[in-house]
Amino acid sequence: MRGGTVQINWHETKPVLACDFHPISALLATGGADYDIKLWATVSHIDQKKAPGVTYHSNLSYHSSAVNAVRFSPSGELLASGADGGELILWKSHTTDSGEVWKVLKSLVFHRKDVLDLQWSTDGSYLISGSVDNSCIIWDANKGSVHQILDAHFHYVQGVAWDPLGKYVASLSSDRTCRIYLNKPSKTKGVEKTNYVCQHIISKVDSHMPDESKSTRSHLFHDETLPSFFRRLAWSPDGSFLLVPAGSLKSTPTSEPVNTAYVFSRKDLSRPALMLPGASKPVVAIRFCPLTFSLRGSNTSPFFKLPYRLIFAVATLNSLYIYDTESIQPIVIVAGVHYAAITDIAWSPIGNYLVLSSQDGYCTLLEFENQELGSPMSLSEKPVVGDANKCPVPGSIDNNGKNASIDSAKENVENSTKEEENKDNKQASPSTRVASNPSKPAKRRITPMAID
Repeated sequence: MRGGTVQINWHETKPVLACDFHPISALLATGGADYDIKLWATVSHIDQKKAPGVTYHSNLSYHSSAVNAVRFSPSGELLASGADGGELILWKSHTTDSGEVWKVLKSLVFHRKDVLDLQWSTDGSYLISGSVDNSCIIWDANKGSVHQILDAHFHYVQGVAWDPLGKYVASLSSDRTCRIYLNKPSKTKGVEKTNYVCQHIISKVDSHMPDESKSTRSHLFHDETLPSFFRRLAWSPDGSFLLVPAGSLKSTPTSEPVNTAYVFSRKDLSRPALMLPGASKPVVAIRFCPLTFSLRGSNTSPFFKLPYRLIFAVATLNSLYIYDTESIQPIVIVAGVHYAAITDIAWSPIGNYLVLSSQDGYCTLLEFENQELGSPMSLSEKPVVGDANKCPVPGSIDNNGKNASIDSAKENVENSTKEEENKDNKQASPSTRVASNPSKPAKRRITPMAID
């Protein structure tokens, strides 16, 4: 892996608030506080053993405020951008003699305040947005109209995610709840319409006292004091599980909270199945690599019982962890590359690039060598993920095949957190740090744990 912070003027020195890769051309779109969207082409220098870079491609100017979210449609034909003031724009690609040009197609008007996150449905027919007006809106992208309003949150909606199998949508708010909505289609004049109803509200979990004499209910998520406007959650590409950031869990009522991301199994979305603890700062964004990889056979007791490997990136305010579903600990750790909060993550369509955007006005670009992350599976090799009850789901076992508890791993979590904080305090200049070879004993252990 090579990469680092690309020292160019991304958005007139203003914060870079969002990023996304085109699913076909691999153009990188960034949205910034300068009100513009910029498109970039990645440039590989891996043959010269140098860090990758980008070249400027074009500029999309229409918004009158900071752009908080940019997401290409699955086909790559459309680009959705959300901004302060409730602005939500659909851009369409046009081919001209001088090349590809993006023009405003529709302005989606209904949000009263800032749009913070966006997600397309798998078929590109619908779009869901989350806003500071405490609501989520499902839009009909073809008509450019509101399809459904989900307005049950009591504070900012800072993250939204669309189930790739189309059965659920999820939202995460600074009201300390994650809401899971189930599609219960309604029929009007014989025509079936998608209709999402809230199935689960996840907010608290039981915390046991040391003497186990009684238990209390503890919040699972950070409150509105979290210093980020983004809590970008993500479904796995196969729909088998949902990863949710901004976790803050106390193993006992008197213990210090641990920053974490939660793993929800599709089989039971009412409560987290696993947690990924150890970060010194809150988790603000999660993004999955779009590829599926063959198993390496390196772990006989995986936490995620899948017939293939999925890779995902977890960003905190100041660091990045890359996991795969066959590993116990992160396969890559990147820290100290930005002086301000990380805002978004994006994977390129073939998984060779990973981008971080930051409020310091810069982006970090990581490039992976051929098969460095593993051997991608072809479509004919991929197992078919069907009904929700048949989906592979995360396991809940530790290295010995037993249930892994929060209490038993608490000491490791606290040690990991203290060590990372010490590293951050010693930081002199941005640098990339990569986790040691997984085959060697790791000094820092960030172990997924089952939540009892």
